[in-house]
Amino acid sequence: MIWVKNNCKLLTLSLPLMMDYQLYTLSNGMRIMYKHSPSPITHCCFLVNAGSRDEAEHKEGLAHFIEHLLFKETERRSTNQILNRLEMVGADLNAYTTKEYTCIHASLLKQHLERTIDLFEDIIFHSTFPEEELEKERGVILDEIASYIDQPEEAIQDDFEELLFEGHAIGKNTLGTPEAVTRLNTTDIKQFIAANYNTSEMIIAVSGNYDLKKITKLADKYFGNIPANSALKSRITPSVHKPGKYIFAKQISQTHCVIGNRAYSSSHRNKNGLLLLNNWLGAGGMSSRLNLEIREKHGIAYTIESNYTPLTDTGIFSIYFGTDSEKAGKAARLVHKELKKLRDKKLGTLQLHQAKEKFIGQIALAEENRMSLIITMAKSLLDFNCVDTLEQVFAKINAVTAEQLLEISNEVFDDNQMITLLFEPKQ
Repeated sequence: MIWVKNNCKLLTLSLPLMMDYQLYTLSNGMRIMYKHSPSPITHCCFLVNAGSRDEAEHKEGLAHFIEHLLFKETERRSTNQILNRLEMVGADLNAYTTKEYTCIHASLLKQHLERTIDLFEDIIFHSTFPEEELEKERGVILDEIASYIDQPEEAIQDDFEELLFEGHAIGKNTLGTPEAVTRLNTTDIKQFIAANYNTSEMIIAVSGNYDLKKITKLADKYFGNIPANSALKSRITPSVHKPGKYIFAKQISQTHCVIGNRAYSSSHRNKNGLLLLNNWLGAGGMSSRLNLEIREKHGIAYTIESNYTPLTDTGIFSIYFGTDSEKAGKAARLVHKELKKLRDKKLGTLQLHQAKEKFIGQIALAEENRMSLIITMAKSLLDFNCVDTLEQVFAKINAVTAEQLLEISNEVFDDNQMITLLFEPKQ
């Protein structure tokens, strides 16, 4: 069955909306999302609702390990054949793993779509995970973990999330630990795929210049006979966290700091408000409030930024900065001063208008990145079974009030609920 959906309502193709898309659902539950684009370049992705939070205890890093191994041998292709299949025609193939998703994506010339769909089907459903490839990739991932540990600005965020979700899989590093990765085996891999790669939670998304019949024909040819996997996983919501301040001495030259709290889930009524507030505060580039106050006005930190990541049942809000040790205390005080302003007083009418205009403009410009757009649309389909149009996104942002932002600030930026993590240079 083929239909067009926007905001969970059936719409006609004639509506002039930038995020119009079409869906084709196979009998095994897999969904093929197609968004027309007149470009000669095609972007496509495979997205499955399986990530690091779905790993069992002592199996940390398994979802990411599988993502790497999907590019190794299959029942009919060697590793070299997999890697060359798209690169030999100038296409780009890559993948990543998050706490809740695994994504494989490719950018290619229009005429190579079938070659790409064929490869996706092969590596996703016919990988063999040979022992020699497993051992090679284990070494690669252990090196990847070591490289992250050597980057304090990366490592501190991972450690912060582990404190924020202590004892829960969400808090674990997506790469895993060296100890866990060393123990992972083929049985672990096959068990994880069987338990988490539910075909009804898989989406193949394509953005390109095709007739819809071509997309549906390829979907039937390559995915129509894939057996349905209806395994249902149960994600456990994390328990209450423990606020506090944590300081660790490291072999580093600067002090690195993360200040943050649990935040709203992707379905929470305040999500859009926090996205707007986060953009205004520290995620909106050089003109963000934190950057203007701490870098431009006081000249303290080269990098200061905030981040908000909504998940299905919780969220993460954090502020990061790195600076010289003698300036770290002042930088932290200035951060808390800005947060207190937001808790104590509503944004003025002009400030709120400017914040909305800036955020809406950035979202509109981001739509030019068609790969990012098609992945975002696929995620929305997985999470909400629908995709908002740009007009609907903008309407939600414009509906945010100053009173709502004040409420959000007092919930998320509550000093008594914050975790502060510092990496300081060893004396």
